[in-house]
Amino acid sequence: MTPALRFRGITKSFFGVKVLQEVSFVVPGGQTVGIVGENGAGKSTLMNILGGNLQPDDGEMEFDGQRYAPASPGDARRAGIAFVHQELNLFGNLAIAENLFLGGFPWRARWLPWIHRRRIHERARQWLAEVNLPHAPDTLVERLSAGERQLVEIAKALAGDARLIILDEPTTSLTAVEAERLFAILGRLRQRGISLIYISHSLGDVLRLCDQVVVLRDGAVVAQAPARELTVERIVAWMVGREISQLFPPRTGQPTDRVLLDVAGVTQPGVVKRVSFQLRAGEILGLSGLMGAGRSELARILFGLDPCAAGDVRLGGESLRGQPPRERIRRGLALVTEDRRWDGLCAEATIGDNLTLVALPNLTRSPLAWVDRAAAGQAVQRIREAVRLTPAARDEQPVKTLSGGNQQKVVLAKWLLNEPQVFILDEPTRGIDVGARYEIYRLIQELAARGAGVLMISSEIEELIGLCDRILVMRRGEIRDCIEPAAFDRERILRAALHEEVGV
Repeated sequence: MTPALRFRGITKSFFGVKVLQEVSFVVPGGQTVGIVGENGAGKSTLMNILGGNLQPDDGEMEFDGQRYAPASPGDARRAGIAFVHQELNLFGNLAIAENLFLGGFPWRARWLPWIHRRRIHERARQWLAEVNLPHAPDTLVERLSAGERQLVEIAKALAGDARLIILDEPTTSLTAVEAERLFAILGRLRQRGISLIYISHSLGDVLRLCDQVVVLRDGAVVAQAPARELTVERIVAWMVGREISQLFPPRTGQPTDRVLLDVAGVTQPGVVKRVSFQLRAGEILGLSGLMGAGRSELARILFGLDPCAAGDVRLGGESLRGQPPRERIRRGLALVTEDRRWDGLCAEATIGDNLTLVALPNLTRSPLAWVDRAAAGQAVQRIREAVRLTPAARDEQPVKTLSGGNQQKVVLAKWLLNEPQVFILDEPTRGIDVGARYEIYRLIQELAARGAGVLMISSEIEELIGLCDRILVMRRGEIRDCIEPAAFDRERILRAALHEEVGV
């Protein structure tokens, strides 16, 4: 087929380190090409070059048969290339419709600089209907959940009438139903002749959606093949340069009968209703459900970030009712939030400072509250080794310079210094590659083996089945099912999350 996009020998270096090495491949017109690779393989750098954010040191690109050398993101947009970024580029204080048309508002007349509000809302309704997002165009983006904001980004790409759309981890905030909705949308776009580049760590989705798969490792193309000829295991071997026989590490411990966290009738009107469960020492308890089911909201209530109108939360047999997050941390509760860059890390701060954030009260000298730098340095070194943080990362470098997998290790490691009894993990593997996921899974299992309790929220059912001792399913703020290992079944989990009532 006629190529829509062609890369020829694209090379890029930063500070003498080559991050792209003569990358060459073709995106055929009207096809979907998956680009996969570990964090740091060069995917983001290549897409930044395609989008005009970076200039290559060598090589060239062609788009629709013409030489393509964008000097800015505006050049890419005008050429007919749209991006749906993993880190959403939306303004929370603006309405959905305003975000959709930031690239160019329709005017009432050429000689009158007045925005045509009615036309904006009409078009916005059209694109929101395309992604099945049931919100009015004048809804503020800040009122939307993370998954709903992702759908707005996709609608924004559709509104630009692009001929090539690049999707970077588009399903990380979506649950199974929303992902299926997205896949249907992508299928319709492909039928209309629009070319797609699909970047994802979900290799099953890549094989399902894509015509071709391009594998990057260490900045070079190590393989390109038709998706129908590939398996997940083969792609993983190309990505990491070795075979991974198991996606989940072998379990080294089992839950005990000792209850660490006892949640009884927790209720907050419009959010959660009569939620009750127990988390035992050494247990990994999964929490599944669709977007909007109340999983993240429940985590915030348990941690004391949001109010609780009724019910009680007991940690180690003692009630936490009315206690602020600081006191809950002191008593042994930890929360890893869904968005590590927004509220899990201080991105501009150093790796060392991030690692000691939670443990600072234990690393200060009284009465002046000076940080004991020697003690902090020893603690950082100990915890780095425990989570196997990449040796190439220096303690004094900004944490934002790390790959997604290493950033997530820092998020987990900062809590380990406090030795919590209970970890609440909200989407702990979101947006990280298969190799880094294995490391995160290993850390989670080690936490349980040491006797901690882990409440793991995940939108990936296979992940919950592969790691957890039990799985709770939420729907509309309530626990709808509690599934024991012998009954783990993807269909049962989806039924409980969707429509059918399943007894707890």
